[in-house]
Amino acid sequence: MVRSQAVSGLTIAGLARAGEVGVETVRYYQRRGLLQTPDRPGGAGHTGGIRRYDSADVRRLRFIRSAQTAGFTLEQIGELLALDATDDRARARELARERIAALDARIEELDKARASLRKLAQECGGRLAGPCPILTSFDQVAS
Repeated sequence: MVRSQAVSGLTIAGLARAGEVGVETVRYYQRRGLLQTPDRPGGAGHTGGIRRYDSADVRRLRFIRSAQTAGFTLEQIGELLALDATDDRARARELARERIAALDARIEELDKARASLRKLAQECGGRLAGPCPILTSFDQVAS
């Protein structure tokens, strides 16, 4: 669990820990333009100092992870981050509604899969002879 304290001067490893991700995930988000890559103090390249991150970077990283957990794509997350600067709530609501619709469709799909599996499990338990309906059902799908 991350301690609640003011955060400043974090290395990339510290940022990753605070955001509960790996260092490579932070670098990936930087390459995608979702997180800024701070300048090295004292110059660029290997001669400069260590890049430092602050609490704003931690908040942004946590936002990205939370939005991913809600099912937003990285492209949508980038748009949400950009919308934050413009305060375009209508577009943010539209993105949320689109995500809700996609989740509803996925839930419906999962409900159907669960119902099918329940039926197959009952049929498998009711038969004492012949092939298991679960195995034959999946065998037919694979063919």
